[in-house]
Amino acid sequence: MPTVAVLNTAGQQVGEIELNEKIFGAPIRPDLMHIVVLQYLAARRRGTHKTKTRSEVSGGGRKPWRQKGTGRARQGSIRAPQWRGGGVVHGPTPRSYAFKVPKKVRRAALYSALSSKVQEGKIVVVEGFEFERPKTKDMVGVLQNLNVEKALIVDGEKKRPVYLSARNVPNVKYMEAAGLNVYELLRHDHLVLTKDAVQKVEEVFA
Repeated sequence: MPTVAVLNTAGQQVGEIELNEKIFGAPIRPDLMHIVVLQYLAARRRGTHKTKTRSEVSGGGRKPWRQKGTGRARQGSIRAPQWRGGGVVHGPTPRSYAFKVPKKVRRAALYSALSSKVQEGKIVVVEGFEFERPKTKDMVGVLQNLNVEKALIVDGEKKRPVYLSARNVPNVKYMEAAGLNVYELLRHDHLVLTKDAVQKVEEVFA
């Protein structure tokens, strides 16, 4: 099992913790991580793009000229697609870009992302964050003590003072363990887990 040092908020080692081999020692699968990130980004797309067809643009209620005898091409409406101001052919319509990925694939991708952080030495486990009141300066000091930048901070449960202290720090995101995902893991260089978060991750995702 991978073993990682446990630090306090001053950056001092206060113990060690053994991580679940299944979750933090899995094979690295870039292909699975790639497809899961694509799914995550696709689901975030709003898909509200829209163009008007010839039945939706205004005007064109009458035939512009008679069918025969003018020498010109026959036309039924001045709002047909070939006219300026006419409708759009095969234009985009509102849709969802979301697609499904099997649960086993999502789970394997998450294991892969967590294991890559362990292999790269980019994972930090802390005893916990206890802020009496929200203060960004305190969070910046803790991150400096832990020697991490561009960090994803994961707690067992979301604590409002910690969240408010972290939300204005550039390149830092705070979230609870149950919402952990591959996209956020790969987007941040370091992963900072509390001991409660480690336990929660192993309970939820094992």
